[in-house]
Amino acid sequence: MDRRTFVKASTLGMLVSQSSLVSAATASHTSTPSVFPKRLKQGDTVALVAPAGALDQKVELDIAIESFQALGLKVKVGKHVLDRDGYFAGTDKNRAADINDAFADKNVNGIIALRGGWGCNRILPFLDFATIKKNPKVLLGYSDITTLLNGLYQHTGLVSFHGPVGISYWGQDQAQQMRRMIFDGGKFTIENQPDKDQNALTQRRNRIQTINSGSAEGRLVGGNLTVLTSLVGTPYLPDMQGKILFIEDVSESIYRIDRYLSTLQLAGKLEQLAGIAFGQCADCNPEKGYGGFTLLQIFEHYFKPLGIPAFMGGQFGHVRDNNILPLGVKVRIDADKGSLTLLESPVT
Repeated sequence: MDRRTFVKASTLGMLVSQSSLVSAATASHTSTPSVFPKRLKQGDTVALVAPAGALDQKVELDIAIESFQALGLKVKVGKHVLDRDGYFAGTDKNRAADINDAFADKNVNGIIALRGGWGCNRILPFLDFATIKKNPKVLLGYSDITTLLNGLYQHTGLVSFHGPVGISYWGQDQAQQMRRMIFDGGKFTIENQPDKDQNALTQRRNRIQTINSGSAEGRLVGGNLTVLTSLVGTPYLPDMQGKILFIEDVSESIYRIDRYLSTLQLAGKLEQLAGIAFGQCADCNPEKGYGGFTLLQIFEHYFKPLGIPAFMGGQFGHVRDNNILPLGVKVRIDADKGSLTLLESPVT
């Protein structure tokens, strides 16, 4: 083979190889049809799993069990829930095994993460996506569980629920939301509750601040901003085209929120969205002194130019009254009211 022929052949091979890589990357980030889990009912069994951080005390598990029993559910505890491996609730493979086993178990109807923390990214390579797709079930959690909700949606289409974990505060408001959404499969509007301070002359907590007015429709994806951004460049981040993105965070400096949004922008994700809802950023205080930005200023920098409906102040995130949001469900965002309306039932 002469030099010119060799160069042509090599160039063609490189183009084919690059084309294959681009196709593979595109395929891993294309939309997957939503798969809806069966609704829960009284007497169903839910499995408690610990896919991330270790429990601090066994009493936390006891409280979680009693909370779901009070909802009329039976509880099965994952085999490795009380394991410990550094700051994780067991090894990566064992934490993943509890999730795989729960989806494969015909006697389990739903799966609830006991807590977040850190660690769900590490178990993604050990999840049995084929079995999970064949056995769609309710999956509930938030914070670090953002990884599971979005990774499973991207690979299986599973509709899941961003909401209180097992060790979260479970009161009547949370119980009512769970019954209304996951037991009854209702289509309704998710919005902030009125301020419970009867002496206040106006709403003080959970106030909506509109960044861009208007409404739009799309499927809901998102979760904790820090965790979601950690999935950029991986095959576990959902396709963002035409989606409504909801995000929240906790104990982050404003400059870090800026950094995460910059990452999503540079990756071309923000410009694909149809709408944005930001919930609560608990303990995210503005930098003191000259030159600091507020959260609103950061959001305006990234969201204003997009021209899509966007608001901040939604009642979801690391707060006691954490609204449940169904990931993968078609919703309508109203940025002026700060609401998300379910356009389809999240369960079958």
